[in-house]
Amino acid sequence: MHEQFLAAGIAVAGMDAGEAYGSPKSHELFNAFYDEITSKRGFAKKCCLLGRSRGGLWVSSWAIAFPARVAGLAGIYPVFDFRTYPGITNAAPAYELTPAELDVRAAEFNPILRIGELAQAGIPAILIHGDADKVVPLKENSADFLRRYQEAGVGHWSNSSCSKVKVITTLKVFSIHRNWWTSLLLAPGRVRVFDRTREEVCSGAHNGYAA
Repeated sequence: MHEQFLAAGIAVAGMDAGEAYGSPKSHELFNAFYDEITSKRGFAKKCCLLGRSRGGLWVSSWAIAFPARVAGLAGIYPVFDFRTYPGITNAAPAYELTPAELDVRAAEFNPILRIGELAQAGIPAILIHGDADKVVPLKENSADFLRRYQEAGVGHWSNSSCSKVKVITTLKVFSIHRNWWTSLLLAPGRVRVFDRTREEVCSGAHNGYAA
């Protein structure tokens, strides 16, 4: 796949953050990578982040810490709540805390509890998550992400302030297991998408939730 990207003129680079589960230590690596590609390679100062599965912890925690560097957030059955995966006990060593200490400081470190900060920063998001996912539960992760955006007042369309329209769109894949997300490409009829352009919103063509 990387060869195909390169052939199409798409740059490919990588780093190994290990099983950091979005801990502050992973931010050090993200920042070094960000500085390299923006300062030395000429890439945009604002990036779009895509987190798949537990990668959701990495990208969301970094976005919360550095929202000015983020243009948008995407997730494919992403983890936002480390209590659901990998669990407090497994995540604690990455944070250099005991499970009890991490639990007490969850409001500081657990991305899902700070997602409202991304909403207030106006970070748009698109999430793909199946309701048959037993490893990364939809309810506590992507669905809770959406709820928190809506509670912050930016998870919906509004034509009353078009200069400040902010959107979150979720693609809910019904009865598809997390490892079958490629079925999106083969069976688009199983995906329900609510989306409208900014122009349609501002013209009053559509109001309501993007969910």
